[in-house]
Amino acid sequence: MPQQLWFLRHGEAEPHGARPDFDRRLTPRGEEQSRAAGRALAKLEIRFQFVFTSARVRALDTAKLACEALGVEPIVDASLNSGFDADDALRLAADAGADKRVLFVGHNPDFVEVIHDLTGGAVDMKKGGVAGVRMHGRDGELIVLMRPRELTAIAE
Repeated sequence: MPQQLWFLRHGEAEPHGARPDFDRRLTPRGEEQSRAAGRALAKLEIRFQFVFTSARVRALDTAKLACEALGVEPIVDASLNSGFDADDALRLAADAGADKRVLFVGHNPDFVEVIHDLTGGAVDMKKGGVAGVRMHGRDGELIVLMRPRELTAIAE
């Protein structure tokens, strides 16, 4: 199996200015988006060997809620806090090992830029959305892009 990199953008969060950006929390809708993403991925039998997450509260809580259904403990990696790029993704993936599925939980615009750099494709990742990229060396192929409503439909 070629290595797969998956991206889960944090769920809907409190508005900017509600508290310092690092500490912004998920809204109730964001919490449900996060749980639905985890349930949907589990229902699709997509198993992850590693889940790396930003330490920002909204992303860390997204990871924890999604991982309840995935049976994996998220690992905080500071590179996901801000400025996450394709080199960071490839470094973490290499650390995980060949032929592994890795899930990253974090933020835009970082994720759309990483996906573009790996695949050459432009994507619109909604809050609580998921994208999957199959890697062939340093070249990636977008294999799926799911919005929160699609994940919810799968999870139910």
